[in-house]
Amino acid sequence: MTNFEKAQDGSLRLFVIIVPAAVFISAAVASLVNLDAFFAFAKGLNDWILDTFSTVISWAVFGFVLTCLAVVVSPLGKVTIGGQGAPRTLKPWSWFSITLCTTIAIGILFWAMAEPLYHLYDPGGAARGIGPGSEAAIQFSLVSLFMHWTISPYAIYTVAALTFALAYHNLGKPYSVSGPFIALLGRPLPNPVAAGLDAAILWALVMGMAGSLGAGMLMLSGGVADLTGLTSGPLTLALVAGAIAIVVLISSLTGLMRGIRILSEANTWFFFALIAFIVVFGPFRDMLVQGGQAAIGYVGGFLDRSLMIGSASGDQEWAKSWTTFYFANWLAWAPVTAMFLGRIARGYSVRAFVLVNLVLPALFSMVWMSAFGVFAMETDFANAGALKDTLDATGPESVMFAALDYLPLTAVMIPALLLVSFISYVTAADSNTEAISQICKTHTHEMTEVDETEPSAPRLKILWVILICVMAWIMVAFSGIDGVRMLSNVGGLPALFIVLGLQACLIRMVFQANALHRARDTAPGM
Repeated sequence: MTNFEKAQDGSLRLFVIIVPAAVFISAAVASLVNLDAFFAFAKGLNDWILDTFSTVISWAVFGFVLTCLAVVVSPLGKVTIGGQGAPRTLKPWSWFSITLCTTIAIGILFWAMAEPLYHLYDPGGAARGIGPGSEAAIQFSLVSLFMHWTISPYAIYTVAALTFALAYHNLGKPYSVSGPFIALLGRPLPNPVAAGLDAAILWALVMGMAGSLGAGMLMLSGGVADLTGLTSGPLTLALVAGAIAIVVLISSLTGLMRGIRILSEANTWFFFALIAFIVVFGPFRDMLVQGGQAAIGYVGGFLDRSLMIGSASGDQEWAKSWTTFYFANWLAWAPVTAMFLGRIARGYSVRAFVLVNLVLPALFSMVWMSAFGVFAMETDFANAGALKDTLDATGPESVMFAALDYLPLTAVMIPALLLVSFISYVTAADSNTEAISQICKTHTHEMTEVDETEPSAPRLKILWVILICVMAWIMVAFSGIDGVRMLSNVGGLPALFIVLGLQACLIRMVFQANALHRARDTAPGM
């Protein structure tokens, strides 16, 4: 039997597939039968999650940040993922590019100019005493961007992915989110428990992916409408969803070392080129000064904003609508995304893992949000609130395209931005469909270095990509950005408790660092 055949011969985990698929399909059918009733139910569920778990989510995410810091300074930081001498799956640049694109998806493109305008004119509620459109509102807006897009969210991914990487590569636990829990408990989980756990995280991910895809569909359809004059309606959204589905499937079926790697590296260069363009033609001095001041404010207010205490205690309703929304979205992606990020990290140290999965992406996002956020706000001021008018009239999906009208080379930049937006979601969805296909199978052989870079389970990928695209289209076509936000929050709730369990496993590994150096040599296969 060849390595590739071994990787393919696992039987399907029907419970893991059927339960989340049935819930997902039922939701899609219910929304088609009675959209108003379904939307009211989804809104009620979403509001309950925010009211009940907002504080829990905030404190948990702060705990993930502390855990990452503890790991770096502990003896575990020296451990090599896969054991001493383990070969690297990817070269450093490919590793960074794939990690960055997997975690970013479409978010920084969709929200980079729209979100700062929201905060500029609604700076955290009246409790802060900040006037809309003031200098203080600019700083509040940028600090909020840093809060939502830098250290805290990447700590969620890092805790989950590092735990999986060590459990899988160093301890030889199964390629499943339940694998690290075996390491935590010291014994295999009962099959029904393991299946239920994986079904829950699979459901969380597809909800999160549908929410992220919805944002991508809105942005792409807004760009198409800007270029062609067409209406960004259900038909345009459906065409965009179909195009994304086709390219995701083509890329994911070619394997890690071809489709995913090539798209991610190209997309990362696109990101750098976009930042350079905004810096060169935008208000560079304002970006530097205001971004630097916001970084200082972010550090100074990090504790209060993270835990919603002190100066941030009066903004809890605002924080639920924004900070909790973002953290729930990142949580929804985290468990299954962790499988992929952990899988590609073999051969690097734990400290290198934290650098590539937390520090570098957070720095990138800080630079990105400073450049695009300041440009959006300064452009709005210079043009009598033109971007705010666009936001109010047509939604956040149109803001970036409207902002590009105030820069040179608009005829080139708008198509380029559409291409980058398209590739951004494809690269993120690509890696996650690979993880989805693996979690839906029982692995009867330990995957080798070759197996880990080969594509697998094309039928499963087709099934999930179609379901995710259909659900995303239904929600955004008929409920807009509110539908996207609800999908994200609903998916993040079960993932929260799973990532907390993974955190407990990682903390235990901190005290077992010496054993992890040699565990891989004696660990049993899957």
